[in-house]
Amino acid sequence: MQILEIRALRGPNYWSNRRHKLMVMRVDLEEMEESPSNTIAGFPEHLQKLIPSLHEHRCSRGYEGGFLERLQVGTWMGHIMEHVALEIQVLAGMSTGFGRTVRDGEGTIYNVIFAYEEERAGFYAAEAAFRIVQAMLKAEDYSLKKDIQALREIREEERFGPSTGSIVAEAMARSIPILRLNAYSLVQLGWGLHQQRIQATVTGKTSSIGLEIAHDKEETKNMLSNNGCPVPYGLVVSNLKEMESALERIGYPVVIKPVDGNHGKGATINVQTLEEARAAFEIAQSFSSRVIVETCIQGADFRLLIINYQFVAAARRTPAHVVGDGYSSIQALIDAVNQDPRRGYGHENVLTEISVDAMTSRILEQAGLDLDSILPRDQILHLKTTANLSTGGVSEDVTDMVHPSNQFMAERVARLVDLDICGIDVIASSLSESIAENRGAIIEVNGGPGFRMHLSPTRGKARNVAVPVLDMLFPTLHSGRIPIISITGTNGKTTTTRLIAHIMKTAGGKVGYTTTDGIYIQNQLLHKGDCSGPESARFILRDPTVNYAVFETARGGMLREGLGYDLSDVGVVTNVASDHLGLRGIHTLEQLTRVKSLVAENVRPDGYTVLNADDENVLSMRDNAPCNIALFSMDEDNPHLKAHCEQGGIAASYESGTIILHKGDWKIPVDKVISIPLTYNGKAAFQIQNVLAAALAAYVQKVSIEDIRLGLQTFVPSAAQLPGRMNMFEFEQVKVLIDYAHNPTSIEAVGKFIDQLGVAHKLVTLAGTGDRRDQDLKAIGWVAAEYFDEVIIWEDQDYTRGRDSQEVVNLLLEGARSHPKNPKIAFISDEDQAVDQAMHQAQSNTIVCILTARVEEMTEKMDRFLEQEIDLHISKDDIPNRDSNLLEYTDPASIEIETRNL
Repeated sequence: MQILEIRALRGPNYWSNRRHKLMVMRVDLEEMEESPSNTIAGFPEHLQKLIPSLHEHRCSRGYEGGFLERLQVGTWMGHIMEHVALEIQVLAGMSTGFGRTVRDGEGTIYNVIFAYEEERAGFYAAEAAFRIVQAMLKAEDYSLKKDIQALREIREEERFGPSTGSIVAEAMARSIPILRLNAYSLVQLGWGLHQQRIQATVTGKTSSIGLEIAHDKEETKNMLSNNGCPVPYGLVVSNLKEMESALERIGYPVVIKPVDGNHGKGATINVQTLEEARAAFEIAQSFSSRVIVETCIQGADFRLLIINYQFVAAARRTPAHVVGDGYSSIQALIDAVNQDPRRGYGHENVLTEISVDAMTSRILEQAGLDLDSILPRDQILHLKTTANLSTGGVSEDVTDMVHPSNQFMAERVARLVDLDICGIDVIASSLSESIAENRGAIIEVNGGPGFRMHLSPTRGKARNVAVPVLDMLFPTLHSGRIPIISITGTNGKTTTTRLIAHIMKTAGGKVGYTTTDGIYIQNQLLHKGDCSGPESARFILRDPTVNYAVFETARGGMLREGLGYDLSDVGVVTNVASDHLGLRGIHTLEQLTRVKSLVAENVRPDGYTVLNADDENVLSMRDNAPCNIALFSMDEDNPHLKAHCEQGGIAASYESGTIILHKGDWKIPVDKVISIPLTYNGKAAFQIQNVLAAALAAYVQKVSIEDIRLGLQTFVPSAAQLPGRMNMFEFEQVKVLIDYAHNPTSIEAVGKFIDQLGVAHKLVTLAGTGDRRDQDLKAIGWVAAEYFDEVIIWEDQDYTRGRDSQEVVNLLLEGARSHPKNPKIAFISDEDQAVDQAMHQAQSNTIVCILTARVEEMTEKMDRFLEQEIDLHISKDDIPNRDSNLLEYTDPASIEIETRNL
């Protein structure tokens, strides 16, 4: 067996619309295809012994133990890897349950699909599952504990902390979209112009000056003291001599902490002796050269949380500690505390396990104790000097007990420091009375405070403190979304995408759009290349200047990673035809339709799916679309469109040379096609289809008829506005058409258009790519022979994709030569030479059709010809004659080309 590929899906995908986070592992079972689990002696027993919790897996049987029954009666190794990958993640504290295993075609390759929480953990689980199954097949010992610990560590490294996680969860509950901007806690909430950013509990609205003040404890203390807020008396020192002088003035006990810091880092409390003070000073100076020495206020440790300058919650915090029982060692007491099921590794549970670190060792040493010491019954021993939950501390919610004067004080402090979100640390005997009366004091103001103590207190009421954060960032329950129009289909999606983007810009939108040509924001090309995948979509959604997004959404990206968004406002499907079959497990037109239907099915309930009513495969998508449906058709009498409109539906049709929008029985003329440059006076039928789709998409987005009309009239199929799509170059006696058509359907559409031009002679240059099926390459050759008088095939060595380029050429030639029209067919090894030859032999009233992926290069080539004002008919001798490289084929029994390595 071998792993062929592992990839992570991050959005709605071919395997599941609802479960966005899935791993896909392609495994070749090889000889194990013939050996299901029941044929391998001891295999089920070995696996069950290693992972007993697999008993809980129901599998297709629907009850506990169902999967183990499948093991006994026989199931394939890919299916077993699926269950193992899921279970080891669960054992590492991650909630995963969905999985499926599907054969890729008819061979020994399987797609193993399973859910993940953290992507890196998903990759690890895939590889570990493969290793485990291999070990069980060989009856080898296997250290599962090592994998579980590795997964736990990955989970803690990768996942959001409790504070960030709570804000993200609340945003998701409000359907506010989430984009993680780095590997840590920088998160974008919302899209485009409406986005807000957080980093843990610091927001894009948080004052940077406020954070600087809070970070400087001396500055904070001075500001609060100067404004009448109770703070402990203290001094700032830079060396041991200054510290000793400060201790003489302040007296014991004291707190020693760094000036620059927060969240208790480097702080030591209740320092009672000079020796302790020196050790504490050394710790503090590891964080800051300047150190605060201040009076240690006696009382409990409280945290007051302020959000949007309003009091939200309060908690009493207690440092990690143990209570003696008179016979157990301190280590045994720590172990007993860590047995609490609420405690876990890192942030995996409500509480964190207590660890013995340098701070703990120092406390024990100062108390004359060690881990083997036995505490008297009921004696409390604090194991940390701070009450942070991340070091094993506990919290109790006291929100409802906070005196109004303390709430007022806390809100005033937030205003003084200027922090929209802050945690105010107070030492006092109680918060139920004013700290001004019980000699309490503010000891610290924290920017970016942790929420964990409020979200999951050890005792008391849990407070969802993420709610006021979202209320602050998105008032009036704004979703943070910008409108998205997503377009897919086999042909026409690039043109339709560009046309819709143009219409939306005409209507006043600040549009970002993606195509197979690049990423554009407000018509500025920001990234060149095939950008029809999910990462390009996210590029647009991250941009803070965009208020409208239009995405070309191609098959490849959907299969590779899923959609780059969760829901669109409009999903457009232009058509579905046989193309790219045999790739990534998609072998049939039905499967390809399922892939394309992702765009139709992942639309907001109040949005629209725009479907081609002339294409039965596309029309079938309306059955699963969870939104409104809009149909378009080239036939005003299309029965599906008529029935749809009779029921009050919205549609678009082509009637008597005019683009018509339908709203129930109403007909709204948009414009005649002779006024729409893209249609070439109505001669390009497939472009009329694209116009219908674009006009309908704009209409359901409430764009006015006037703006739709203006957008259609000002969109020209030029190399500037629509590169590589029906770009026509007019010479004195010859026309040249550059187009990206690359499959039989699109080449046929171009051929039918050229038939409308009334030229005397039609010539085409084309090539094929290695990832197409044999029958598809033959069909390309056959269609070219159907519509053109001369076919020049050239060898594309840039897109062989693992296939012999000579084989690709042979298949194209075979298809072309099998056509009964028997056109003139030639092969030239290089595209530039092929185009030069086509231009050289072009006669009067000829059209040369250049079907190419090198759109920019071919456009520049034609521009050079135009700049030189070459009359191709009279001055064709000025173009190099490539006859020496031209091979003509007249023998119908032969498809041999040059006997050399191509």
